[in-house]
Amino acid sequence: MNPVESSIHTKLGAGFRPVHLEIINESYMHSVPPGSETHFKVVLASAQFAGKRQVQRHQAIYACLAEELQAGVHALALHTFSPEEWLASRQVPASPQCLGGSKHDQQ
Repeated sequence: MNPVESSIHTKLGAGFRPVHLEIINESYMHSVPPGSETHFKVVLASAQFAGKRQVQRHQAIYACLAEELQAGVHALALHTFSPEEWLASRQVPASPQCLGGSKHDQQ
């Protein structure tokens, strides 16, 4: 596991005591140098999310990962569940391919 991915995993594990946690580095799907750690998919099921709206769940994750977001993590695709929701579905949509949008694509 790479340093940023490891930090995200550690912080979310400690902060949310998840019943399910996946951190997937999707940087390779974007216009970034090889080996980058800028785009991540997070799948997180935690009892702390029971009764919370998606926006509240996402805000809690952003607060937990504020340091990583300040230090170069550009995007988080968040898929959050209560334990019951996760057990009922266990499905996460595939991430779309990057459509560009970097500065060098616009020249």
